[in-house]
Amino acid sequence: MTPVPTPAPVSNFLRTIIDNDLAQGRYADKRWAGKPGPASVQSQGDADPARIRTRFPPEPNGYLHIGHAKSICLNFGLASDYQGACHLRFDDTNPEKEEDEYVKAIIDMVQWLGFSWHYGDEKNCYFASDYFDYMYQFAEALVQADLAYVDEQSADEMRATRGTLTEKGTNSPWRDRPADESLRLLREMRDGKHPDGSMALRAKIDMASPNLNLRDPVLYRIRHVPHHRTGTRWCIYPMYSWAHPVEDALEGITHSICTLEFEDQRPFYDWILDHLADLGQLRRPLPNQHEFARLNLSYVITSKRKLLQLVREGHVDGWDDPRLPTLAGLRRRGYTPESIRLFCERLGVSKADSRIDYSVLEQALRDDLDPKAARSVAVLDPIKLVLTNYPEGQTELCHAPRNPHNPDAGQREFPLSRELWIERDDFREEPPKKYFRLFPGNTVRLKYGYIIRCTGCIKDENGKVTEVHAEYLPDTKSGTPGADSVKVKGNITWISVGHAVPAEIRLYDRLFTEAHPDAGDKNFLEALNPHSRHVVQAWLEPGTVGSADSAWQFERLGYFVADREDSTPEKPVINRTATLKDSWAPQK
Repeated sequence: MTPVPTPAPVSNFLRTIIDNDLAQGRYADKRWAGKPGPASVQSQGDADPARIRTRFPPEPNGYLHIGHAKSICLNFGLASDYQGACHLRFDDTNPEKEEDEYVKAIIDMVQWLGFSWHYGDEKNCYFASDYFDYMYQFAEALVQADLAYVDEQSADEMRATRGTLTEKGTNSPWRDRPADESLRLLREMRDGKHPDGSMALRAKIDMASPNLNLRDPVLYRIRHVPHHRTGTRWCIYPMYSWAHPVEDALEGITHSICTLEFEDQRPFYDWILDHLADLGQLRRPLPNQHEFARLNLSYVITSKRKLLQLVREGHVDGWDDPRLPTLAGLRRRGYTPESIRLFCERLGVSKADSRIDYSVLEQALRDDLDPKAARSVAVLDPIKLVLTNYPEGQTELCHAPRNPHNPDAGQREFPLSRELWIERDDFREEPPKKYFRLFPGNTVRLKYGYIIRCTGCIKDENGKVTEVHAEYLPDTKSGTPGADSVKVKGNITWISVGHAVPAEIRLYDRLFTEAHPDAGDKNFLEALNPHSRHVVQAWLEPGTVGSADSAWQFERLGYFVADREDSTPEKPVINRTATLKDSWAPQK
């Protein structure tokens, strides 16, 4: 696991809230029995050793994406900074969409980012389904207190009577049924005696409330669907808005941090917890919900439904496709945990929604890798360069730093010979202005090698250049006394033909051509970039593959990584993570 650095805390409104709560002793009386539980369990515990408790509560219905990374870094980071605990909790209350595959993938990604849900001897990894018995117990308590009722309206009828932002809702005809009758029907729902959609348990709050979330929200619905952990034991499942606060309270969460779309749900969150505490089901002090702005990144979509559509319809090659904003995809593309944490740290925390340009994420990657990535050379679009005056069959070693920022990394060495691969773009028979690379009569330096003078080229019958010719200047090798005897403006990379290693290189670009591909009513599929992946057969500097490194900066080209699924030492497959600079920036 990558260790998480401890940067100097940056002030934000959440830290201010936590500082005030701790200063006022808001959670000084909180107890913790070493495990989640209701008042009867927590009252037997000692004072909670964790100063605060936060949680990261994903639903296991897809792979985590870059938006989740912000929440992960925030919740685990705050817990660490305040000597607290952060729980990993799976909100698995929707059995139709949840799978064990997603549970394993989420665990993998949280650990990959460098975080742990362990706190002392505690292993705080939980599932909402662990609490189904407690949730049902609490539901019966609400019914018996006449705070909830079983409604026999259909979903459409409930929707029609809910009202609008400008019109009050209408009471259900079942709202005033006796509590013992609702309790009997709830138990029948639990026992599978009623079909899907025929009944629902609703909280009894206020159908005239200006907040639509308080107009008798549904607590339980009937679903005869097997659950990935509980099987067929349950056929009623809690709604997320009911389960979420209950889970927080059972786990002793102090600060329930979520994104702004849940702000309107906070009054219902508080209503549930206050009434359950009044009924003796939960122990005070209770959790408090706080909202922050979610991460909106340009040129990507983060809707799990739309990501699933991309995967299932074959627009991408699975959840870990390097073009996706999933953490699995970013990892496969070559993003490091440190770069993603740096990105999230730079974003900060606010309550104002904004859209971050994708280039900010790429720059975090460059800033992380530049001081530590091993250097090497690759030629992606090769053309042969022949040094016509270099002896046939002769080779000599050239040297270059493994990383110019880290002298302790040492030197790498590679052979120079008569025939070299260079980038096709490094030769122009008729160069444009300010072109300083190879053209007839011009001199350039072979980087880390000799200065050469271009003497011409060979073309095929279609006029395409197939071979470039040049002469080397023997006394100008880099690192020797004559290296500066001839001044040149151009510098090109190269690889010895006889020593080059063949490799497949996948050049990835943004998956969408539009910054906001799913804004409004747009069909996001129409914005797919047809050039988001380009595969080339390239040549690598010898010694690149098979070294201890699996990620490199290929000089002049960008940052690359060996594909974690397809690459082998015998058949290297390399992914481009990012170019050396933002290739989408406006050109001046």
